[in-house]
Amino acid sequence: MMKSSLTRGHVKTGLDTVRNAKLHSFWTMFGVIVGVASVITILAIGTGVSRQVSGQIHHLGKDTITIRPTQIHPGSGQGNSNVSLVSDLGFGASLRPRDITTVAGVKGVGASAPLTIVTGKVSGDNGNYDEGFVIGTSSDLSSLLNQSVAYGSFLTPGDDGSNAAVLGQRAAEALFNEDVPLGRSFTFHGQRFVVRGIFNNFTSTPLSQETDFNRAIFIPNDVAEGLTNNAAPTYEIIARPSNPSQTSQVAAAIKNALDSSHGGVSNIAVLQGNQNLATNQNILDLLTRLIAGVAAISLLVGGVGIMNVMMVSVAERTHEIGIRKAVGATNRQILGQFITEAAALSLGGALIGIVLAFAIELALRVFTTLQPVITWQAVVLAAGFSLFAGILFGTVPALKAARRDPIEALRSE
Repeated sequence: MMKSSLTRGHVKTGLDTVRNAKLHSFWTMFGVIVGVASVITILAIGTGVSRQVSGQIHHLGKDTITIRPTQIHPGSGQGNSNVSLVSDLGFGASLRPRDITTVAGVKGVGASAPLTIVTGKVSGDNGNYDEGFVIGTSSDLSSLLNQSVAYGSFLTPGDDGSNAAVLGQRAAEALFNEDVPLGRSFTFHGQRFVVRGIFNNFTSTPLSQETDFNRAIFIPNDVAEGLTNNAAPTYEIIARPSNPSQTSQVAAAIKNALDSSHGGVSNIAVLQGNQNLATNQNILDLLTRLIAGVAAISLLVGGVGIMNVMMVSVAERTHEIGIRKAVGATNRQILGQFITEAAALSLGGALIGIVLAFAIELALRVFTTLQPVITWQAVVLAAGFSLFAGILFGTVPALKAARRDPIEALRSE
């Protein structure tokens, strides 16, 4: 009983030491705080974006088929802003006008719509619109995106060849400084386009390969091609089968038809909904692993910091260690005291880091389009790793303290 009470006393002494030097303890824990907050935040962003991408793809429908050139690559951000704004893609290759016709003509395709980028300056009531882009498309796009029009109506087959336009909400506000500019006009390539519809707000998904259609201006695809003498690049075609249960077969038929029209090899990817999710997920997983690795290094640095501080603490408290041993404290009890201090510093840093991570999550939700999700697994992982690192790195100075000769320790001042 006496031995147990003595052990509890040394543990209490270790905790009191940490508690009585709050500022010193805080800076000792700083590396752990940053590491824990970083790990939880990065994992939360990865989980949140993954769910956003998944939700967006499910919103489009699992039967949605996306056709893209495989040579589209990350752009440098140079050149015309209209192009770089579309997922920051550089057009190493694009779909041809005949590819649009080929996809639409495949048996089993119920609807299809191209997404063709048209470069050039757009001028509205507020001057040039430099933050958006113009997309040539067809009347099927609204239904393919499962996106409703807030005001007016979307393009119809009867609008082919006419200068009609439908705007995303941010484009409408930027061009005309109002939410419902129906019937208003803007200038593009020297021609006047009349606004006939405004989309409801699109749910944008950061860090995914999809573009933010809230900034887009949609015009008939044949008009888009005419403005550029058929030189406008089509970066994507969206299609949907007449029968959702035949999605895989229709996707395979589209791939075969495109390959045939390109002489056997088309260099065009035909992706179904789940494959789109997998493509985005690979990018997110890579980024998450990379930045989580950096955050883990922060935790290791924090552990090394705790070891250094504990080493100094052992040197400063040599006389105290000698007194404790003189009154009967064993090596095991001294070891326990200093490991308790290291564990308390690690656990305290982990708790503050967790609180900081939740604060960062709230700030990201309020001030950005990110919707991070903190899971209990991420919290346990970060806290557990920090506690392990603290105890691991605190063992060396604790062993040094426990092995002090009591006579030499008492002689120390």
